[in-house]
Amino acid sequence: MQKTKPNMTKNLIFKTAIDYVIITLGLVLYAIGFTVFLLPYHIVTGGVAGISAILFYATGFPLQYTFFIINFFLGIVALRILGWRFLSKTIYAFCMLTFLLGLFQQILPVDESGHIVKILGEGQNFMSLILGCTMTGSALGIVFLAGGSTGGTDIIAASVNKYIDISLGTVLTFTDLVVIGSCLLIPEFGDILQRTHMVVFGLCTMFVENVMLDFLMNRRRQSVQFLIVSSKWQEIADAVGTQLDHGVTILDGHGWYTGQERKVLWILAKRSESNAIFRLIKIIDNNAFVSQSAVIGVFGEGFDQIKVKIKKPHSADNQR
Repeated sequence: MQKTKPNMTKNLIFKTAIDYVIITLGLVLYAIGFTVFLLPYHIVTGGVAGISAILFYATGFPLQYTFFIINFFLGIVALRILGWRFLSKTIYAFCMLTFLLGLFQQILPVDESGHIVKILGEGQNFMSLILGCTMTGSALGIVFLAGGSTGGTDIIAASVNKYIDISLGTVLTFTDLVVIGSCLLIPEFGDILQRTHMVVFGLCTMFVENVMLDFLMNRRRQSVQFLIVSSKWQEIADAVGTQLDHGVTILDGHGWYTGQERKVLWILAKRSESNAIFRLIKIIDNNAFVSQSAVIGVFGEGFDQIKVKIKKPHSADNQR
């Protein structure tokens, strides 16, 4: 037992370090997508980044400062719901992203008027939107998969998703609509036609970001089901259980043609584990009969949690 605890601690530290590396890479991707493709074209996005951009376009106040201030107060509110473990990564994420947003604005080339150069040239607003939001949406997914958040409305989405089985993209949609729609109320953005144009582009950013976010999150959560029929079922079950540390269920089967009793291995696994399972099966029994199918959802230990509300039963006194 004394040897196991240090190993578990090392594994936890290593996994946490990997999470922070992945979060950092996601933040770099987000900062590049936002400052290179969205900011120069005055494209509005949702969330706290969108609020920061709107204030920046209207007043010139540095967006990274607005981003930090709003996230700081949201972090305090969400501390009790999400806990220190999640919020510690979130605090790191929005502090790092604040730094990266400021850094990229300083190092990117500027034109004669002092604005960041439009890398795709004039009139390429929509193409810049597609490229930028593909990057920022992917970055959000990467950060979420590592157990973190870029802050802002992501904190709200993570808080809701903790208790309700609703996609992160859906939660973000409602909050983003309010942020993007506020452009209609700001006269500094021009006449009503120009403001409507900004809102339409903002809705496009919201769609692309949320599609990319849901794509990454759902792909990561996809699970598969294996049904394995083999004369070496015991060896396969032992290998999956010991080498992959994965559960196996043994079912009783009966062959119609042979009339023989057979054991069938039933395995539910993450999609990413498929190759490892196939490799073990092939090594042990190359003639095994294997059926693999995709499943809509798997809930329970090692998979997703069941997130439904259950009505509390009335007490005996109330029933009377």
